[in-house]
Amino acid sequence: MPQPHPQPALLAHDLVRTLGGRRVLDGISLTASPGHRIGLIGENGVGKSTLLRVLAGVDEPDAGSVTRPADLGFLHQEMPYDADSTIAAVLDEALREAREDLAELDRLGAELARVPEDHPGHQELLDAYGRRLEQAQHRESWDADRRAALVLDGLGLGAFGHDRILGSLSGGQRGRLALAALLVRRPSALLLDEPTNHLDDGAAAFLEEQVRGLPGTVVVASHDRAFLDAVCTDLIDLDPAVDGPVRYGGNYSAYLSEKHAERERWERRYAEEQEELTELRHAAGVTAHRVAPDRGRTDNEKMGYGHRAGRVQNQISRRVRNATRRLEELERTRVAEPPRPLRFAAGELAAHSEEGPRPLVSLSEVRMPGRLALDGLEVSPTDRLLITGGNGAGKSTLLAVLAGHLPAEGEVHRRHRLTVGLLTQDTAFERPDRTVRDTYELSLGAQRAENVPLGSLGLLHEADLDKPVGQLSVGQRRRLALALLVARPPQLLLLDEPTNHLSPRLCDELEAALGPGPGAIVVASHDRWLRRRWQGRELRLEPGRWRREEAGPHSRPTPAHGPDHR
Repeated sequence: MPQPHPQPALLAHDLVRTLGGRRVLDGISLTASPGHRIGLIGENGVGKSTLLRVLAGVDEPDAGSVTRPADLGFLHQEMPYDADSTIAAVLDEALREAREDLAELDRLGAELARVPEDHPGHQELLDAYGRRLEQAQHRESWDADRRAALVLDGLGLGAFGHDRILGSLSGGQRGRLALAALLVRRPSALLLDEPTNHLDDGAAAFLEEQVRGLPGTVVVASHDRAFLDAVCTDLIDLDPAVDGPVRYGGNYSAYLSEKHAERERWERRYAEEQEELTELRHAAGVTAHRVAPDRGRTDNEKMGYGHRAGRVQNQISRRVRNATRRLEELERTRVAEPPRPLRFAAGELAAHSEEGPRPLVSLSEVRMPGRLALDGLEVSPTDRLLITGGNGAGKSTLLAVLAGHLPAEGEVHRRHRLTVGLLTQDTAFERPDRTVRDTYELSLGAQRAENVPLGSLGLLHEADLDKPVGQLSVGQRRRLALALLVARPPQLLLLDEPTNHLSPRLCDELEAALGPGPGAIVVASHDRWLRRRWQGRELRLEPGRWRREEAGPHSRPTPAHGPDHR
């Protein structure tokens, strides 16, 4: 039997990719060996999804090269399946390689039994059988059908009939099906773009276990801090740094610690160099002026002591020359100013209510068959309510009912002239050709947009404000939608999975902004970190029933090292 071949690595060298006149990738290199699970970290727009697309071969780089395994698998943020396909068709395609392995092993085994050992073709058949056997073992092909059933159950799709068409599934269900197909395949290299979107706790934990068990390479871009912490062996920070993107060993917690120390070192070095530059410019400029050759002689020089003053002047001149040389060297080699990170700079997220403590909204015996069952709920003027529950429990439906976007059976009472804002999971704008800046101004009105400039909120980079909305990433569109709500705070703010597509830093800052303040805020979220920090009430929805927890296990104080609520 031939020796096993090592699994192929995923290699990228000096990748350059320009989009819309901007270099999104600028000379990035990457070595992803089997057994390594690499997380991509950075603000939206730094190139995480672009890098994955280039690694996958979906996009071609403008320069550089990629060497990838032939059986690479790629999970997009937006799913590519035809709406008329069925779950069975997706699974058949996912199982195709495993079934081909088993069929080919049967064929080669039969050939080996038929061809005598001393036949010239026997060794070639034996080598082919060994290669196919190794591949089948890597893919665990004998276990593929059982694994398919296990993965569907683990991702919450086990109850769906295999004849169901994809067009009847929600966006989140289609995303989970695409993820399931990749896990069933077990490719040599797996690229994942936001894989935990639309996953509940159980499905996220199942995915973590499955990804940790893959023998090949994994590269993942994710906003999910808990997922990155549980899965990653390395992280690559694509945010601006002194020497470009930096690779860190360890999980997300290790990365956070090192990143904080690194930022402090960069800021300290920049401050020290700026201080030295100021001193050198003074020495090379002001001091040089003081020892200029045409200055008048002192009385002592007129009395014969000029030779002593001359020596002093020569010494000062040498110091000036040395300072000038050091100044020139430092100006060539000095580090750039650390970029100011995006900061979520909201004032108040929700507006004051002037009508006393009476509830803003009250629900009683609310029913939407197959979507929501709720005996009662009141939202007070200063409420902080977290809605949790598995997929299909009705979290998004409840937010839509609270917002008045969906009619429901039962009693729904709202205050007169109540202002409500809803951040939905799927963000779309009517005019994709309109720029971000114009969309913001026309939505709010010129006066409000001037009073709360979009750039002041820290949700979008200045360079993105003149882009057409249609050119924004999924995350950037959600940031714009959030900016519109923050700029004109409603009395009742409803946020559906608000931390999806936000960087970890912005997630932390948004969580801090959700703290005590005027108005009511209701959040539906799977985000495990957000839920651990939540200080308000929690309403857990389950299909067909509901349960309220005034002070459940997630209603714990914010850790002392976290940002203060304001």
